[in-house]
Amino acid sequence: MTLTPSAPAVTPPGLLGGAVVLAGRTVTGWRAQPGPVVTTWLFPVVVTAMFLSLLGGALDLPDGVGYVDFLVPGMLAVTMLFGLETTTLAAAADASRGITDRFRSLPIHAPSIVLGRCLADLLGSFVGLAVMVSFGLAIGWRPDTTPAAALLALGLLLLLRVSLLWAGIAIGYAATSVESVAYVQILVWPVALLSSVFVDPATMPAWLGTIAQLNPVSATASTVRELLGTTGWPGGGALAQLAPVLAVVWPLVLSAAFLPLAARTFRSGAR
Repeated sequence: MTLTPSAPAVTPPGLLGGAVVLAGRTVTGWRAQPGPVVTTWLFPVVVTAMFLSLLGGALDLPDGVGYVDFLVPGMLAVTMLFGLETTTLAAAADASRGITDRFRSLPIHAPSIVLGRCLADLLGSFVGLAVMVSFGLAIGWRPDTTPAAALLALGLLLLLRVSLLWAGIAIGYAATSVESVAYVQILVWPVALLSSVFVDPATMPAWLGTIAQLNPVSATASTVRELLGTTGWPGGGALAQLAPVLAVVWPLVLSAAFLPLAARTFRSGAR
């Protein structure tokens, strides 16, 4: 009687290894659909050019400071915000097509699936920042900073992006279809516009200016401006002084709120 040797057991990759593999799957998919990916990277550039044309000569700025010096650092924070809809749509698409369910059946750690999505989206966000910085330099933005301050600014931007990742994943996995998350694309704009990125909150009605300065995007934008050598808006006020604190506190609050929700919607897999 001949015994057939059994197949060796397959050892599932570790948490990080599985996440890297799944992130590579997402990045590879970029080549199959380069149009939407490149559009996502270039869209902040289009918005920057539009606002420079609309408001560049209409604002009262300190002597020697151009609107580009205020706008480009702020748009770096908005670039992180615009990535929210990309994450939400991608998570909803994977869930509605059954891809997430198939991943759950693989011999990999379940958190690797979510972490893989985060790694891929962070890479895309990093590319988007590089594109935005290159455009800013091309149109005359000259940051006055140090390597340490620049790295700290990058860290704050990515911290904001990570917190928004959890929000995007939670909304995407909880959605009933890809079409049902279209509202995220609409809501992103009020958050971006009601901030200190494009105009001085001091020029708004008092209650609206307060809301704008408490905006998480405003906190990150104001802190990044300081780190990259651009002074804040002339009418900053007391809330502007709290921007460095809020730039850290807001992402932590958003992560604490949405990370457990993202994990719960992923586990439930409800459609």
